[in-house]
Amino acid sequence: MLKAIVFDLDDTLFPEHEFVCSGFQAVSSWLEAKYAVTGFFEVAWHLFKIGQRNNIFNLTLEQLKLEYEIGLIQELVHLYRQHKPIIFLYEDARWAIDYFNEDFQLGIITDGYLTTQRNKVTALGIESIFEAIVYSDLYGRENWKPSPLPYQKIMRSLGCIGEECMYIGDNPQKDFVTAKKLGWIAVQICRMDGEYAKILPKENYDADFQISSLFNLKDIITKC
Repeated sequence: MLKAIVFDLDDTLFPEHEFVCSGFQAVSSWLEAKYAVTGFFEVAWHLFKIGQRNNIFNLTLEQLKLEYEIGLIQELVHLYRQHKPIIFLYEDARWAIDYFNEDFQLGIITDGYLTTQRNKVTALGIESIFEAIVYSDLYGRENWKPSPLPYQKIMRSLGCIGEECMYIGDNPQKDFVTAKKLGWIAVQICRMDGEYAKILPKENYDADFQISSLFNLKDIITKC
């Protein structure tokens, strides 16, 4: 019998690109205030939208024709990760939290740098709603998903066994393989703007179910 619903955070409960946009704006404002550099946000955001994911800060400064040292890049990355983001829940995520909170224990397992992920949860105003939140980075990068540790931690926190848990995430490269091994029901949310929506999973890495919206989760749960 299903007792606990555990969610991923980024691109599951809120659009990660909102955090990226917020972070670029924070960095841009800092550069303008400290060095009178303008245009950072526009260039960085354009690079992100066309698919650039690595070295965006370096590439942006280069496109702005600015000389820089590695120390500046490190400072910008730190500012980006530490900033207090302006982000909002997806509409269906807000509905799902309110709807399922009545009958199930709710939890979150999230990878990513600890302060960054905590700032996201705080900005979304959801910490008090969830019975358990596991920040995998608290236990070291080696214990990010698909490590079993975060799943085991949240099972203990919720007092549930694997067969009583469901995990909803977006990334088939890491979200579901361990959950399924532990007996969880695995559900992939495939959002149109999701970073991993078009990735084909390796064998045994796929979810049990796929949905395009958390509004569809009610139908999945009635089958379980």
